[in-house]
Amino acid sequence: MRQRIPFRRIGVEDAAAILSEGKALLLDVRDANSFNAGHVAGARNLAFANLGDIIATTPKTQPVLVYCYHGNASQEYAQALSDFGFADVASVDGGYEAWETFERLRPPAAALDPALSAWIASRGFPPDGLNATAENGMTPLMKACAEGLAAEVTALIAAGADLQIRNADGNTALWIACVGDHLNIIDALVDAGIAIDSANDNGATALMYAASAGKAAVVEKLLARGADPRPETLDGFSALDLASTIECLTLLRRATKQATPA
Repeated sequence: MRQRIPFRRIGVEDAAAILSEGKALLLDVRDANSFNAGHVAGARNLAFANLGDIIATTPKTQPVLVYCYHGNASQEYAQALSDFGFADVASVDGGYEAWETFERLRPPAAALDPALSAWIASRGFPPDGLNATAENGMTPLMKACAEGLAAEVTALIAAGADLQIRNADGNTALWIACVGDHLNIIDALVDAGIAIDSANDNGATALMYAASAGKAAVVEKLLARGADPRPETLDGFSALDLASTIECLTLLRRATKQATPA
């Protein structure tokens, strides 16, 4: 009989710290109306009806944080995920109510520079919406990365933009910078502390994307900045398996050999 894996109960501060690392899946198990009225940035709404989809698309090794209204229902979901083999599951004590209080008590952010506020507004966000989300879960930082605007990326990072927010596809700003071949922006994001091996809902990292898209310069940049070539997608494919060009294949063969213990 398989041993039951216990979940953990943690406070909001610990949950926020884990979330800031950019690797955890954050699940909100409140009803859809409450979720739509307000939720923690980057959270996905979960009900027992779509629990199977979460289980099927999330690596069992990925940290999972679960919150509800007050911290009770989240424990049931956390135990269910643990029973399905997830190794690192935590229920957030106090739930969304405690998280809201935690956010209110944080020191207020400094007012944004007027020019940065104007730029944010020009992209359809509230002028003070440093971490606001728009269509497909895009944030101002993601928009700047998509457009290759290095100065705006630098300004957003300096203003405290959250580097670990994931869009509706589960990708962070790093993935988006890779799509546009913006090597200088990749450097800026990594220097600021973005999680370079963050995986999306399919278990794919930015390195895997770059390899599959044949972006040798991006692959070389990510490897130079410490990206791990060994993680695999939910289907069991590594960046090396996904390499679509000889240049990418050569870079990844070398990196994988160096990363594998003799």
